[in-house]
Amino acid sequence: MAEASMPTDAVGMVKDSGGRQPRPWHEPTFWSVAGAFVTAMILIGVVAPPEHVVPLVGTIVVLAVLSMSLIYRLMRQAEERRRETVLFRSSIDALADPRIVVGPNGRAVHANRAFLKAYGPPGVPTIDVLRTTFAAYDSAEEEIARLLEAATGGNDAVAEVGCPGEDGSYEWREISVHPLTVPAGHTVWSIRNTTAARQSERRRQREHEQLEAFFRAAPIGLFTTDETGRFLAVNKTLADLLGHSAADLVERELGLRDVAADDQDIGELIGDGKIGSDVQHIDVDLKAADGRRIPVTIGRIRAVGADGGTQVRSIVVDRLPDREIAQALHHSERLFEQFFDEAPLGIALLDLDGMVVKHNLAFQSLCGADGKWAEDRPLTELVGEEDRGELTRRISDVIAGKTFAEPLELRLGSGRDSVAAVYVSRIEDMDGETTGLILQFLDTTEQKNLEVQFAHSQKMEAVGRLTGGVAHDFNNLLTAMIGFCDLLLLRHRPGDPSFADVMQIKQNANRAANLVRQLLAFSRQQTLQPKVLNITDVLAELSNLLRRLIGENIDLEMVHGRDLGLVKVDQGQLEQVIINLAVNARDALPTGGRLTVRTANVKTDESVHRGHELLPAGDYVLIEVTDTGVGIEKENLGRIFEPFFSTKEVGSGTGLGLSTVYGIVKQTGGFVFVDSAPGEGATFSIFLPRHREEPEVIEIKAPAVKAGEKPRDLTGAGTVLLVED
Repeated sequence: MAEASMPTDAVGMVKDSGGRQPRPWHEPTFWSVAGAFVTAMILIGVVAPPEHVVPLVGTIVVLAVLSMSLIYRLMRQAEERRRETVLFRSSIDALADPRIVVGPNGRAVHANRAFLKAYGPPGVPTIDVLRTTFAAYDSAEEEIARLLEAATGGNDAVAEVGCPGEDGSYEWREISVHPLTVPAGHTVWSIRNTTAARQSERRRQREHEQLEAFFRAAPIGLFTTDETGRFLAVNKTLADLLGHSAADLVERELGLRDVAADDQDIGELIGDGKIGSDVQHIDVDLKAADGRRIPVTIGRIRAVGADGGTQVRSIVVDRLPDREIAQALHHSERLFEQFFDEAPLGIALLDLDGMVVKHNLAFQSLCGADGKWAEDRPLTELVGEEDRGELTRRISDVIAGKTFAEPLELRLGSGRDSVAAVYVSRIEDMDGETTGLILQFLDTTEQKNLEVQFAHSQKMEAVGRLTGGVAHDFNNLLTAMIGFCDLLLLRHRPGDPSFADVMQIKQNANRAANLVRQLLAFSRQQTLQPKVLNITDVLAELSNLLRRLIGENIDLEMVHGRDLGLVKVDQGQLEQVIINLAVNARDALPTGGRLTVRTANVKTDESVHRGHELLPAGDYVLIEVTDTGVGIEKENLGRIFEPFFSTKEVGSGTGLGLSTVYGIVKQTGGFVFVDSAPGEGATFSIFLPRHREEPEVIEIKAPAVKAGEKPRDLTGAGTVLLVED
């Protein structure tokens, strides 16, 4: 703001042209009254008679003395008021903050030099200066209006408003108004620059926030207590170490007594009032929320708090500098223990005497042991007797320094017929000395079983090929036998003594032919005549026969699927499959029950594993034959499709029923699966590929006839070749 050019020291006190201060009004008045009294006394002495001179002069003197005394008193009072006014104005002028005294009319009675320098225009300033100066910034107009309202009501008020600084920065001014009691209606306005104070306060606030943030997040434990050890402040590091929250420790008014170990000397911990202004260090044990004992070193010092009370400020250092290393080691140990215990390989640690020191769960499962049964026992006791000598030699060779790339195959004496491939290696110390052995057991029981199954399947395939070849030759012999029986029956009519014998021979030959057909079905070498069929129609025709086969004590339920797809199969062979399954179900229901035949369309988008079989993705027609019979034992499920395998009594069956089912379904291109458990019945699921029939286009062409060639009669001039499988 430009400095004002008012020719006044204070409003209302104008200087003369010579720059001198004019004399007060009471000085000429005093001398004028004195001159009048002297003149009156002279005139009385000259004009008045002598006898009246003395009384008149005395009266005049008395009046003069009284008047002079009154005038002098008035002069003194006026002088004091003048001095007070000058002192008041000089005091205001001496203030560094702008001040202005405003009268009831809003005009300034007095403005000090700071105000005139900052805000005063030429002439006498008014209260409008404040409006024009501040009202354009932020909410200053509302604040000044509030100040004016307070001044009018005779109340003090303070407001802080923003304004631009000389360098264009944003500054703050505090404007206050104070009404005067004398003279009434006058107010004193004061303006104070609070920018530096605000900046200082902000700096202090930022420093305080930074200090608080450091206190809370410091990587070392920090806390403050009063003289009794009660927590006044606790940072997060210490709270986490103790297993509490910082707010909980302070708000619940807990103290060092509550977090000290049970055998800790509380007097030593809180200092018993002997903590000085020098840093003291003590080693103590604290107690975490979960009961853990935490050895720490506390460095503490006495200080004066903001409220003037005595405080103890402390830092906490864990006495185990390798705590994180210890935790990492503990984590690694736990990780190793988990890896060791849950490894899919059986692992056993042996000492040099061959005793089991430690083992994991997989080894325990291989040995069929519970808990720590296998520990502190010689490993040879856990191995089959026939393999103990080989195991002892292998251990001795490894201790002697030999290495073996190939594993040792052992049978474990667990009663489970377990087989394992064992790798043996040494445990060495820092000096390279052998201190023990590590044995790793790879369970090969399933692999051995698969090898046995594979060998068995190869054997069965060979048996199937042999059976097919023998069946063909045997069928030729049976054909001849049946033919000769027919010739004999032409000569030996009913009533002939030999007729019955010939018929027995023919019937037995026919039964043998049926057995041959079953053998051919098992070996998948029978001749099929597939055609497109609707399974619903086939089962509907077969239902009456099935009801007669299974008997009256078994309920037959046929559940046909909707919009069932077509299949391309040999109808006779398919009927044989259903009949064989129905007969098996009848035998599994000696006291009656329910037999259900259900059909449905099935679509698989991905290949499905069922045991060792793989059902490829595609569209299938499903036939399920379910009974509520005795079920099949788990150990027999893998063998039920083998030829001549039967769980029935001797003489009750040939063992070819289910193998025939398997052979026919496989030769048709389908799949058969069984689900069963003892006492829960059995379900045979047959998946036949769904047939997509495409129209066949047959093109008939007339035989080409050469020009000039005559048609020939070829009747009786050809050769017929008959091939019988």
